[in-house]
Amino acid sequence: MDSNVKKSSNVIWYQASVSRQDREKINGHRGVALWFTGLSGSGKSTLAHAVEKRLHDMNVRTYVLDGDNVRHGLCGDLGFSDVARRENIRRIGEVSKLFVDAGMIVLTAFISPFRSDRRQVRKILGNQFIEIYCDCPLNVCENRDVKGLYKRARAGEVKEFTGISSPYEAPEAADITVNTSMLSLHESTQKIVRYLTEHELINLSK
Repeated sequence: MDSNVKKSSNVIWYQASVSRQDREKINGHRGVALWFTGLSGSGKSTLAHAVEKRLHDMNVRTYVLDGDNVRHGLCGDLGFSDVARRENIRRIGEVSKLFVDAGMIVLTAFISPFRSDRRQVRKILGNQFIEIYCDCPLNVCENRDVKGLYKRARAGEVKEFTGISSPYEAPEAADITVNTSMLSLHESTQKIVRYLTEHELINLSK
């Protein structure tokens, strides 16, 4: 994050004797990252957890990385400036890579407002990165205002709030787009699970 911070040196990548493919074989499915992006209130966390529950019922190994939860620990030292947001996403991308290497399906629910940051995560994960855009108009997200953050942002109490005082760059070609203002939670969940089965990432018969 800070160009003045000295990077690790004299470190060599250790090649594990158990590969991702070995772990996937035991798990019975591919390891991928489902990257949910969208405005606050667009339903990212709700949908990610609903998809996880559906996959868990199918005996798929999963884990959800939620934006708020991660900032209690791994990213607890970061603020909300553009630089801090980029570092937040970089860290999540690297953690997601570890989950994928374990042969799991990791679901990440982060606003991740900048296209360049999401492209960087795609570079980290390669074809194991599946971008899911929770498409929901700002006025709908603001009317929901589940956490009361939009009201505070409009009052100037929350600085650099995405959609109000900080930009959100919607995906130009997301792998999956879910209109969360029109589709029900069940319909949204089914759309994602259907994508995973059609691309042979999971087995629907489980």
